[in-house]
Amino acid sequence: MTKPTVFRSSILLLLLFGSALHARAGDKEDVEAAMKIWKENLAVGTTENPDKILSLYAKDAVLWGTISRTRRDDPAAIHDYFVNAYKNLPKLTVTFHDPYIRVYGDMAINTGYYTFSYAKDAEIKMLPARYSFSYIKRNGHWLIVDHHSSGMPKPAN
Repeated sequence: MTKPTVFRSSILLLLLFGSALHARAGDKEDVEAAMKIWKENLAVGTTENPDKILSLYAKDAVLWGTISRTRRDDPAAIHDYFVNAYKNLPKLTVTFHDPYIRVYGDMAINTGYYTFSYAKDAEIKMLPARYSFSYIKRNGHWLIVDHHSSGMPKPAN
């Protein structure tokens, strides 16, 4: 290649990568916003109406929930999980810590840890857990397609 051709190729690559990075930055913020909406919807859900949080999951989503040994892989099973979570963990809320979000085109992964708070015996209890949310972008919206959550292991002595 001649110097002008190499120069033009380099500029083209910079433009392509620069615009790809710019698009990803917006998507990363959108995934972070989806995480915040999940947090808000979790807090307003009830045993009778977990639909707000369920609306954030794709129809083909899979959930390995924090308080269940059962994989939930259809909307009815995910619905059942949240009904039971709201029943067993009254006044359920969550605080996210150290989210690590990566975007790969129309797929994204959010990994970190969170702490659930709930009321039991007139006290606020805490349940620390780690999570992975996998998202797919459908019709401009980030939907959860895979959600794994497990209790945080106790420190080794």
